[in-house]
Amino acid sequence: MIVIAGPCVIEDRDILFEIASEVKSLKDAFPEHRWVFKASFDKANRSSIDSYRGPGIDKGLAMLSEVKSKFGLEVTTDIHESWQAKPVAEVVDVIQIPAFLCRQTDLLVAAARTGKTVNVKKGQFMAPWDMGNVVNKLEKSNASEIWLTERGTTFGYNNLVVDFRSIPIMKKTGAKVIFDATHSVQKPGGLGKVSGGDREFVPYLARAAVAVGVDGLFFEIHPQPEKALSDGANMLKIEDFKDLIERLTKLDSFVRREFGENG
Repeated sequence: MIVIAGPCVIEDRDILFEIASEVKSLKDAFPEHRWVFKASFDKANRSSIDSYRGPGIDKGLAMLSEVKSKFGLEVTTDIHESWQAKPVAEVVDVIQIPAFLCRQTDLLVAAARTGKTVNVKKGQFMAPWDMGNVVNKLEKSNASEIWLTERGTTFGYNNLVVDFRSIPIMKKTGAKVIFDATHSVQKPGGLGKVSGGDREFVPYLARAAVAVGVDGLFFEIHPQPEKALSDGANMLKIEDFKDLIERLTKLDSFVRREFGENG
């Protein structure tokens, strides 16, 4: 599997390195997976204008570059504007397109033209089959590798639901499909000025995605989620993450052995 893990946003260098160290330890313990460290330098879509957004592109990319060199991890971060693609591509291995921006043609084209892997998070408003148009935009822009990430679909107000049919449907595009286990339990804007979430359901949804035959998993993790500056309600505690990965690895091995690569 591909395993993407890290904090929602870069808070400071110490916390970033603490989490990166844990991801490196897991990479050493489970070398059969492709590990990618994730952190955002700017959260441009926060619920409130008063919410913490991150250190910005210059400081953020500098710290992600340190993570790469110090821990030997692949890294990913998201971009919100087309001009960011070029400087971000100089540091990261995978460029992430946020769910709210998954249809932004100029952003997709700019990301594809960097030659980096592009991971597009499916919009909460998007049907899985409509992601074929997203893949087509990237392919026509000569993307080197395309990932699509399922992260739940809007279900009424302040709630998401996961339709696991979306995984095999999106795999028909030829792209690798990732399941975002932590954002899928989010309650967007559910706490007024910030989003809520139910992290207790993360293991259940992650197991379901593996059983369906997903290509990878995405988790936001933090040493103290209740004190995290973004998405704390749906993030996993680092201390719980290793046990979950161990269980998911066993399940993934069983699924691939019994049902093949596609579940």
